[in-house]
Amino acid sequence: MDLELKDKIVVVTGAAGIKGSIGETIVQTLADEGAIPVIVCRNDRGYGYAQELRERGIDSIFVKTDLSDPLQIEMAVAEIGAKYGRIDVLINNVGVNDGAGLDSSIEDFMWSLKLNLVSFFAMTKYCLPYIRKAKGNILNIGSKVGLTGQGGTSGYAASKGGVLGLTREWAVDLIKDGIRVNAIIIAESWTPAYDNWIKTLENGEEKLKSIVKKIPFENRMTTPQEIADTCLFAISNKSSHTTGQFITVDGGYVHLDRSLLTE
Repeated sequence: MDLELKDKIVVVTGAAGIKGSIGETIVQTLADEGAIPVIVCRNDRGYGYAQELRERGIDSIFVKTDLSDPLQIEMAVAEIGAKYGRIDVLINNVGVNDGAGLDSSIEDFMWSLKLNLVSFFAMTKYCLPYIRKAKGNILNIGSKVGLTGQGGTSGYAASKGGVLGLTREWAVDLIKDGIRVNAIIIAESWTPAYDNWIKTLENGEEKLKSIVKKIPFENRMTTPQEIADTCLFAISNKSSHTTGQFITVDGGYVHLDRSLLTE
């Protein structure tokens, strides 16, 4: 299916993670569709990823940015605007489940909000004039933690709940501009970071088996590629009458009846 994304300027935050991370997979999938991904992240891996894309003939850039700093975000968007003159899509993907819980300091909680929520607002605010001009759209990457809670991660939970609230709010705000705003909700996805976390646990293999067992559809984790594919559909014109929606890609983990898990 041609998603009609060729030469679209798509800004993706937090996209310089380890190879195989959700953001990096979104970038590669965009490139495969002929879009021009713009990587906004603080990790220097972004330089290498952008170079790889340019070697494929894709006019991509990496803008190194601390997404917890609104001033750096403003400067990053100005650089993108100067380079391309337009932004067709913004994918707010950055997110760190940092464990800023009730025992953490107020400063740690506020930093979590800055990175995981305020960055979404700042990126959207500064990208919006370009998106309006392009009649583009916005996609926020959310988490089931914003719906279900998790324990021990107040900052991340508050942020991801806020992301869902902003998705609906912006969808209302931007109807008059013909701009769609949606969110992807992720539950258990097998990423390099997830793999690294499992390896830190004394009973990691047992923990992993217990998690996978609770995923109703096929008893397996969602792949980053499945998430990326859904993201591309959501931002494409094939999804042209979808706005204000929470699209859950999780094998039924959050919403399906727990009775499905009875042995």
